[in-house]
Amino acid sequence: MTVNIGSLTLNSPVVLAPMAGVTNVAFRTLCREQEIEKTGTVSGLYVCEMITARALVERNEKTLHMTTFAPDENPRSMQLYTTDPAYTYKAAKMIVDENMADHIDMNFGCPVPKVTRRGGGSALPYKRRLFGNIVAAAVRATEGTDIPVTVKFRVGIDDEHHTHLDAGRIAVEEGAAAVALHARTAAQRYSGAADWSQITALVEHLDGSGIPVLGNGDIFAAGDARRMMEETGCDGVVVGRGCLGRPWLFAELSAELRGEPLPPTPTLGEVTRIIMRHAELLAEHDGEQHACRDLRKHMGWYLRGFPVGGEVRSQLSRISTLADLRELLAPWADSEVIAEDSDGARGRQGSPSKVALPDGWLDDPEDDTVPEGAEIMHSGG
Repeated sequence: MTVNIGSLTLNSPVVLAPMAGVTNVAFRTLCREQEIEKTGTVSGLYVCEMITARALVERNEKTLHMTTFAPDENPRSMQLYTTDPAYTYKAAKMIVDENMADHIDMNFGCPVPKVTRRGGGSALPYKRRLFGNIVAAAVRATEGTDIPVTVKFRVGIDDEHHTHLDAGRIAVEEGAAAVALHARTAAQRYSGAADWSQITALVEHLDGSGIPVLGNGDIFAAGDARRMMEETGCDGVVVGRGCLGRPWLFAELSAELRGEPLPPTPTLGEVTRIIMRHAELLAEHDGEQHACRDLRKHMGWYLRGFPVGGEVRSQLSRISTLADLRELLAPWADSEVIAEDSDGARGRQGSPSKVALPDGWLDDPEDDTVPEGAEIMHSGG
């Protein structure tokens, strides 16, 4: 089962969703290594964490570091956060001219209040003309190249303000090579259940366009991906929170969608080795001290469903060296225990809430004024 996104052919229609502070080069490398180890191939698309277009253009040091790709990473996939067509064009042109990536994804799905209250993320597609201008700018900057531009968005701001059908149509009209829908509104954030019927509606709305529609939301196990594709007719899946603490999920997904046997579920002993490899990759990228701090948030995800006591979990959440980590994991190195109930929701969930928006944001959906201050965001935020 393959999917074509512009010039790219994916042997498995599975995409790693960009997640701030998670999908850096270390995690992407780990996911790819797991897929190779368990299935013998890398078949999906692994997207880097969100990069702010303006910060990229201004060559912010932190942002440039975040654009690091592994030497063998192919295709290199970069996601841009943007609210301004001018910065969008400059950033995409910079990616082209400096050979920084092979694929550009555009983020219009972030529901975080600090983003939406400035008109960014999942608030922006409500402004139809502005949204179209931004997509068009990225496509224009990549003309004459093999770099496809794709667009990810949500169902809308809330139940009274759905935007996904217009967003899909506009993205296709402006030259996007694929669209991805997170089947929640911004007001839902990550709570409740994703409404896959909205993916079906988008697939039907774009029928005949030749542009793939990818679905996102509540894929926590290999069977969920197949079920989403069968129920909605979408061409592929985008997986975010489901892979937290489970970088081997992409091996399971690609095997499921290619009709191959699923690889065995990792034992606790295997998971300790995967955690250690994650730590080593992070240290290569960011140095040991930063790597240990960054890894702390992953511990609960990795150990979910395993019989590891609270005291050890507490110590793992305070590690400061790789030696400390290795020592704490050593007692479970040979454990054959399998996690219980590891396929449920993980990561951020929270509860629905009113979306923070700029004053008067809903007054005119055709207003193409660039929101003030929205580009001044830290990459990955």
